[in-house]
Amino acid sequence: MCHVYLQVYMAQNMSKIFVVYGHHNLDKSFNQAIRDTFCTEAKKLGHEIDLVNLHGEKPIPFYDGSEPSEQILDYRKRLEKSDVLFMISPCYNLRATAILENWIDLVLAPKWFFSFKRLVGNWGYPVAGAMKDKKAIMSMTYGGNWFSIQTWFQNIPFRRIKAGVLKLGQMKTSYIRFYEVLPGMSEKTFQKHMKKVRKIVQQL
Repeated sequence: MCHVYLQVYMAQNMSKIFVVYGHHNLDKSFNQAIRDTFCTEAKKLGHEIDLVNLHGEKPIPFYDGSEPSEQILDYRKRLEKSDVLFMISPCYNLRATAILENWIDLVLAPKWFFSFKRLVGNWGYPVAGAMKDKKAIMSMTYGGNWFSIQTWFQNIPFRRIKAGVLKLGQMKTSYIRFYEVLPGMSEKTFQKHMKKVRKIVQQL
């Protein structure tokens, strides 16, 4: 009987998670470890994963004013069926990788992700679209230490994506960050980071 109740509970609390991986190394990197640890833990807890390895996908052209391609529309359909968006990227030049930034520009775009309600002239406010009230998690790795990123750079990459994109779509956002991700990381530190990843999944 307890086993039946557990199955019902897991079914009621199961989420579909759309994972977007923006690192070029698909098989052996710290970001790959984040991706695989997250997906493994999520599946273990009964969640469903829809994984997009951007460097393994058909390349997306940069925005040129054209209507969304079938590939972009497919991403959007899959996002609409998901409860959580999880994006993974290292920090390059105080931003996410170019391939992930381009994906955000094209997929999380007006008028699907948000639109503007005009009040007077060019003044107005954003109206959330298809992803309203869904969860968005951003994973970002840094080579620098927490003090420099938090103080001098003020977490610019995530703050920009959160304020400039995710909040416009009224997504519920959270941020998981990893500092001093450099060659020679000790196994103890690595496992500590992976524990943080598993905790994020357990809090869904």
